[in-house]
Amino acid sequence: MEFRKILTPLGTLTLWAHAGTLIRLDWDGIFSETHAEIPNETKRSTPDDIKGRIPDSTKEDTEILEAEEQILNTGERILKEYFSGKRVDFNLLPMNPTGTDFQQKVWTALRKIPYGETVSYGEIARRIGSPKAARAVGMANHVNPLPIFIPCHRVVGSNGKLTGYAPGLKIKRILLELEAGVQRLQYPTE
Repeated sequence: MEFRKILTPLGTLTLWAHAGTLIRLDWDGIFSETHAEIPNETKRSTPDDIKGRIPDSTKEDTEILEAEEQILNTGERILKEYFSGKRVDFNLLPMNPTGTDFQQKVWTALRKIPYGETVSYGEIARRIGSPKAARAVGMANHVNPLPIFIPCHRVVGSNGKLTGYAPGLKIKRILLELEAGVQRLQYPTE
């Protein structure tokens, strides 16, 4: 498993990759309590680093870690494009979030919400064939391990009001305004 910390217009995000797929996005430590301590520096691996960390590593080990590094590069590039208003979908990014069957259904439905649009928790429940499960949809959103990439920020209350978002409603509002073309974000210089 590899990770990378990325400075964005909305704070530091940590991307996690495993076996060539993106598995988690942590927002300023909001979700990271479920993981081992994350060093402050950005982590980028080279084949020599891999050999140093795993002395008996095989070619397959090296290829897996290189695949994880590649997915982190792609994830970082896609986030930069998204925050710059140039990226409207994440379909090319291999993702493998861990969750129950129900959560997986919800997250699949979330990925189908078009950029710049919102739907209600109840609508997502109907779309996955569980029309009375709006609250359970909300809980699946709450534990979504890949916010932004699996766009749970696009889900609103039945009255159209912003409700629940782990990084906070201010961030949810900014993301929705970015997608509506109302908000412009200044990307930090590195």
